[in-house]
Amino acid sequence: MVLKNSFFPAIEDKKIINLTVGDILRVAVKEDPQKVALVETDMDCQLGKQWTYEELLKDAEKVAYNLLNRFDSGDKIAVWSPNTAEWAILEFACALSGMVLVTINPSYQANELRYVLEQSKSSALYLIKEYRGNPMLKIAEEATKDLPKIPSIIDMENESEFYGIDVSPVDLPQVKPADPAQIQYTSGTTGFPKGAVLHHLGLTNNARLVTDRLGIDRTDIWLNYMPMFHTAGCALALLGCVQKRAKFIMVKFFDPPKVNALAEQEKATTFLGVPTMLIALLDSYRSNPVDFSSVKIAVSGGSMVAPELVRQVKDIINCKFSTVYGQTETSPVLTQTFPEDSETDICNTVGQPLPNKDIAILDPKNSKILPLNTVGEICARGYCNMLYYNDNPEATKDTIDENGWLHTGDLGTMDERGYVKITGRLKEMIIRGGENLFPAEIENIMVEHPEVAEVAIVGLPDSKWGEIVGCFIRPASDTKPKVAELISHCRKHLSPVKTPSKWIFVDDWPLTGSGKIQKFKLREHFEQGKLQEKKD
Repeated sequence: MVLKNSFFPAIEDKKIINLTVGDILRVAVKEDPQKVALVETDMDCQLGKQWTYEELLKDAEKVAYNLLNRFDSGDKIAVWSPNTAEWAILEFACALSGMVLVTINPSYQANELRYVLEQSKSSALYLIKEYRGNPMLKIAEEATKDLPKIPSIIDMENESEFYGIDVSPVDLPQVKPADPAQIQYTSGTTGFPKGAVLHHLGLTNNARLVTDRLGIDRTDIWLNYMPMFHTAGCALALLGCVQKRAKFIMVKFFDPPKVNALAEQEKATTFLGVPTMLIALLDSYRSNPVDFSSVKIAVSGGSMVAPELVRQVKDIINCKFSTVYGQTETSPVLTQTFPEDSETDICNTVGQPLPNKDIAILDPKNSKILPLNTVGEICARGYCNMLYYNDNPEATKDTIDENGWLHTGDLGTMDERGYVKITGRLKEMIIRGGENLFPAEIENIMVEHPEVAEVAIVGLPDSKWGEIVGCFIRPASDTKPKVAELISHCRKHLSPVKTPSKWIFVDDWPLTGSGKIQKFKLREHFEQGKLQEKKD
């Protein structure tokens, strides 16, 4: 296909299959019941229990029965946990019982957790009591104490709570592929996270089409260290493996030397990680080499994938590489390079659109399709788009237009083959190591500090993280607050990843004619050395 403009129409060479998240597990059991499906690890990357597809379905059904004994089909069930086998079991249990899984970052603090629980109207919160020093049960009790509808708190590591005691089987509801399956929270224009409501059809088919392009099959061993609260972990990786009958090893904690050792020990074939993760694995390898000969392909996305990283992975691990691009709202992948693509395409593009969706580069001013190789907004239309933002019709309308185009907010170009390049973002969202951060949320916290008059949060380029958070502050008085005090203030209210890395004080702001802060000029002035970081 040779395109005449920046519009890649849906290629329907691979059909959309009408299956739910629960259905794909049932099909796997019917076709390959004794194949190992899931393996858990502990904090030291030591292997624990494993489940065949038959055992995984049996345990998921137990939890589904327990859910239906306590809640109603359609209820929202929040999961707040690191990568555990129970996370995956709960995902399938919710799908089987017709309930909607609400995924939450395990590093969240009380106000962040409360916001998600309240906005989603979750009926239950499944968690583990503690993770990496974060007292999750204590935080959950604080977050839920004043909620009008206090969700039930269930300890996922307590078998009697998780599976129930003497729970009898009940009739499972008829769940439809178009029904909501998950609510995943992502930042938006209001500065508060928006809950993207994703349906079964989008999640299952997107995962299958991505793994089709990767060439995954039942002989593969997928080492998953991507967080399960991201679509990359719980959708692309897990649901892709189930449909290909691959073995899915759940890494609870990303410790690069131990992950590398586990890859060697278990002869892992597939990696998926944001660039910072792959960099960390390579850095560890240089000081402590392991045998990577089993690895067939590495996959990355979530932020800009530097050409040098692609070359290092291919040289050191001696495997193929695939770059993926998408966002939570699109279930998640829109474009992907092929493993056999040239190094130029893999290093400099995010590949060609997956089948069964329209991808176009539209003019941000009038939404018209642009000529080839012209910068515009990347937009998507098709089966993979979210249903809507939870309880947020205005944000939904702003994101999905009347012609069905979902506006990603990302800028890019498309060539005559349909290969897409990312050039920037319309939105101010900061992507730090694959984590989406929105300035207004951080600004709202920082401006509460008594010694801060005004604040602007800006993404600053960084070789390791892609972007880091820069906090530009106009002090409330001549006495500037200590950086340690500002960090402490931020950490009391927000997860560590949202804490600024650079602190810069200004006397005044570069402003637009209407009085808005020109953040791009703050970034330029910092990079030019006109503004200096405060470190004390």
